[in-house]
Amino acid sequence: MPGENLSRDEARERAELLSVDAYEVALDLRSAVGDSEEAVRTFRSVTTVRFRRTGSGTSTFVDLIAPSVNAVTLNGRSLDPAAVFDGARVTLDELADDNVLVVDAQCAYSRTGEGMHRFVDPEDGEVYLYTQYEPADARRVYATFEQPDLKAPYRFEVTAPEGWTVWSNGAGERGEDGVWRFAETAPISSYITCVVAGPYHYVTDTYTRGDLEIPLGAMCRKGLARHFDADDVFLVTKQGLDFFHDNFDYPYPFGKYDQAFVPEYNLGAMENPGLVTFTEEYIYRGKVTQAAYERRANVVLHEMAHMWFGDLVTMVWWDDLWLKESFADFMGSFSLAEATRFTNSWVTFANNRKAWAYRADQLPSTHPITADIRDLEDAKLNFDGITYAKGASVLKQLVAYAGRDAFLEGARIYFKRHAYGNTRLADLLSVLEETSGRDMKAWAKSWLQTSGVNTLTPAVTYDAEGRITELAVVQDGAEPRPHRAAVGLYRLTGGELVRYARAEVDVTGTRTVVTELAGAERPDLVLVNDDDLTYCKVRFDEGSLATLRTHLGDVTDPLARALCWSALWNLTRDGLMPARDFVSVALAHAGRETDIGVLQMVHTWARTAVTRYAAPAWREEGGRLLAEGGLRELRLAEPGSEQQLTWARFFASVAGSEADFQLLEGLLDGTAKIDGLDVDQELRWALLSPLAAHGRADEARIGEELARDDTATGKRHQVRLLASRPAAEVKAQAWAQVVESDALSNALVGATIAGFAQPSQRELTAPYAEKYFAAIERLWADRSIQIGMDVVQGLFPALQDREETLAATDAWLSEHAGAAPALRRLVLEARDDLARALRAQACDAMAS
Repeated sequence: MPGENLSRDEARERAELLSVDAYEVALDLRSAVGDSEEAVRTFRSVTTVRFRRTGSGTSTFVDLIAPSVNAVTLNGRSLDPAAVFDGARVTLDELADDNVLVVDAQCAYSRTGEGMHRFVDPEDGEVYLYTQYEPADARRVYATFEQPDLKAPYRFEVTAPEGWTVWSNGAGERGEDGVWRFAETAPISSYITCVVAGPYHYVTDTYTRGDLEIPLGAMCRKGLARHFDADDVFLVTKQGLDFFHDNFDYPYPFGKYDQAFVPEYNLGAMENPGLVTFTEEYIYRGKVTQAAYERRANVVLHEMAHMWFGDLVTMVWWDDLWLKESFADFMGSFSLAEATRFTNSWVTFANNRKAWAYRADQLPSTHPITADIRDLEDAKLNFDGITYAKGASVLKQLVAYAGRDAFLEGARIYFKRHAYGNTRLADLLSVLEETSGRDMKAWAKSWLQTSGVNTLTPAVTYDAEGRITELAVVQDGAEPRPHRAAVGLYRLTGGELVRYARAEVDVTGTRTVVTELAGAERPDLVLVNDDDLTYCKVRFDEGSLATLRTHLGDVTDPLARALCWSALWNLTRDGLMPARDFVSVALAHAGRETDIGVLQMVHTWARTAVTRYAAPAWREEGGRLLAEGGLRELRLAEPGSEQQLTWARFFASVAGSEADFQLLEGLLDGTAKIDGLDVDQELRWALLSPLAAHGRADEARIGEELARDDTATGKRHQVRLLASRPAAEVKAQAWAQVVESDALSNALVGATIAGFAQPSQRELTAPYAEKYFAAIERLWADRSIQIGMDVVQGLFPALQDREETLAATDAWLSEHAGAAPALRRLVLEARDDLARALRAQACDAMAS
């Protein structure tokens, strides 16, 4: 649609022209319930914007994506909607110095999770609404100058169906006329405004700190109320508020603190001030591990950090998205470790978050942390592993480089200096230079303004007595950077692999000698980047690698063990370690892994090793070994433990033999039992999934399971399992529902895609490779960017891992040089993953 993809240049020109004083937004949401005769169900949105002309121009535009506009008035002058509205923008001419704009529009309810999302609960028929805007979907709900540097106070009023409750960023109440009116916000950007409305289950609490009192609220659908552990959400919330007040020295600035867990959410969460939204997947319907609670707590604290980094102080444009996301990702783990029961959060960070960063940083689309964001499509794709996890990793390295006290003092100055304003990279660097005395410009040039990941490898020589004569750290990969890194020496003692020496060093250039470790006794393991101070891939010398093959499970320190797992996986991804060797290490040592989050990650990697990186001739054998190992560890696990649950889920995910399927069927119908394993509803779906994918559970059997769990979550599982069945007509129907139709909601699109391509069905889905390349450009043009991303990424023929698929991908890229840059980026990334898989398969084949 013309004008939807706002460019950086357009935003800069508009910011130079005008300043926004206030918004008043009135929404009538009564049309959300009942029958509708409209082709597209809409609601009325009336926006009043007061703004001043501060530049020399006389014309501009306001953003609005809506089916129709009823009226536009500028400074009392009526404008013809047909003349000024093109479907995405309202053109405004003859601006005065002071302007009042009123736009009366019919906006559309969304089924894609963008704008005003409308969800009908299949369990009870209730309707729930919530908004999601980042980076630029507030314009789907009201007319706005949709860019982060045009901040303004907002005042919302909402007319809602009888019996509903409505929430927004500010405190609100329902008037005698039935209209909900909300307090005016502080100056904020449009993308963090929010409205949540419906018959939500709502729980309250209060946070107090001296004279400061913050009302707390938490909400979810009524159907999830019995599962909602709001007390734990409030516990983490209060711990986080304590931590951030202690360290930021700036009181929480947005009044109340509501947290809404909403259905069919595209993200993990969104930092709307005063009304944070989360996916309701963080409300657990069955038994989960502590890793799940840690993930939720991390997200709660990540979003809370945004109240300061992102909401109080906001980037000028999406180039500096990292100014909020990297900090929030870092502060989430930092506060989790220091303020909550999840004291090992840096282990999760090293093993999980950084894996995301390492993958993203090796794609052809890698970019500096401070990225070049030309437009909104670029911005949407840059919510990635670079902006979040690499940025957070670099900040962790910065803390080691500049010092914790200097870092936090810099943050305190930054908030006070730029409160309710917008900033760029230079604004942050200047305060960090003040507090640390370090040259932040040189640091930023190396870490924020370059792309790629370095590899650090130990090079060790020994004397005749087995003592180290020299230990050097060799740096290669990307352009050498300065690293503050630790090198640990480990040896086997009483069956345990423990550290006996450690040295911190500034790694510079391509080779750095660690003089402190000269003369140390020969280690069994040299671990570069011990304690995970910097961002790099780690390699091992031959002796250390041999030690890990037989003794990885003997490493006593959980962070060191996680770093070793991560390094071995990077070797596998890079085609330097055969996939079957990684599987062998996993089967030998995963059973001894005590950190449940690391264990879950190792399970994911082991599956990927077999399905993507193993030589095709060895896949069947690899799958059999994983299933046998998974079942063995399941039976050995302590009854009722989270290890047992984790191994049960892993076994189900790799089951492939007749005996495997019979056990799964027995666990489902009660004829088989494993002591201590509670087969609750969520686990039932996990056990049923392989049966559907291998043709052991038909549509009727899947329907029986839905009858047991006739909920929104159950419906998503059912749709996924139906699409996973091994039949040509099933795949044709799934393809048509996603590619040829837009009737499914975002959640059901995702469920259908998840079921479509199964590792055991490569031949069945082979014909869709050609169809994929024929469809994606049209699909990208016709669908919202979120659905476009989901389909283009999810249906890429990754399991057709042959040179022919690589050639077809290259041909499409060559023939579609003019396609949307964001679309080309997604295809380039998928191509890179496929090429990496083929290289890894070649490595594995050489080990046969």
